[in-house]
Amino acid sequence: MTRTERQNRRKRIAVIACVIVVVLLAADLLAGNYLVSFAITRATASGIAAAPAPVTSGEADAAISGHWGELSERLNDWLEDAVSEKVEITSDDGLLLVGDLFRTDEASHRYLIAVHGYTGKRSDMDVYAMLYAQRGYHVLTPDLRAHGESEGSYIGMGWLDRKDILKWIDVILARDPDAEIVLHGVSMGGATVMMTSGEELPENVVAIIDDCGYTSVWDEFSDEIRYLFHLPDFPFLYTASALAKLRAGYTFGEASALEQVKKSKTPMLFIHGSEDNFVHTEMVYRLYDACSAQKDIYIAEGAGHGQALFIDPEMYEARVFGFLDS
Repeated sequence: MTRTERQNRRKRIAVIACVIVVVLLAADLLAGNYLVSFAITRATASGIAAAPAPVTSGEADAAISGHWGELSERLNDWLEDAVSEKVEITSDDGLLLVGDLFRTDEASHRYLIAVHGYTGKRSDMDVYAMLYAQRGYHVLTPDLRAHGESEGSYIGMGWLDRKDILKWIDVILARDPDAEIVLHGVSMGGATVMMTSGEELPENVVAIIDDCGYTSVWDEFSDEIRYLFHLPDFPFLYTASALAKLRAGYTFGEASALEQVKKSKTPMLFIHGSEDNFVHTEMVYRLYDACSAQKDIYIAEGAGHGQALFIDPEMYEARVFGFLDS
């Protein structure tokens, strides 16, 4: 092979290598952009599509079904007489956010902000609202940004929502400066209230209840891209996270409930199902250990994701209100 032939061969190899690199980078960008759209874009995100098949036992499923029926009847009776009004705020970035405020005992200064989960809506929290309202709490159930009637193109996964919860707290305090406020969230709502816990909260916020929230968006999405797409974190999750910063205003790594609870000064109860394979149960132990405030933990035996209330309503109420009254 002549010198010229060798040089031409090197050039061909270099061109092929460059093409391969460009193709790989393009594939990474396309995959990352797709992951952002799939996970946090309002029009395409689906909690049902993301959730793995539950691993709860037949006995647990039967108990959950029976208790859900009982709670539904109780809820319907409560809703018939419940007094509520629609309330609205504007987020710091200009979104119209909507909620329902249930009024109970006018002499009461106790309030709950009940926060729904991923791709849910405010009415999902009505059953939790009922439990508190029947104990004299006024209850605010907001639609999180990019959910329900609230505006927004991108789901905040709790991180953007923590700032919105601060504004909902201000709504209550404007009505009742003596309010004693509890934050109670389920799934992404649990992550939201935990992320809120690390902010500077008024003393009026007296307790936080996390029900099956995740440690961080990164941890949750890392698990999900392996389960749904069989992809590794690198490079795809890194690229998706960077694109999420450009499109939605936050990275998956910064959206960390784990880091926020380390700064919390508010008493916190952590609740999780022992059989949760969506937000894996091990996460709650890490969150509990990291929390710097007064705390307690309740593991609902046999429950899957978001099922702690329904597998044993009596125990759930006892643990929640025992914590709040302690």
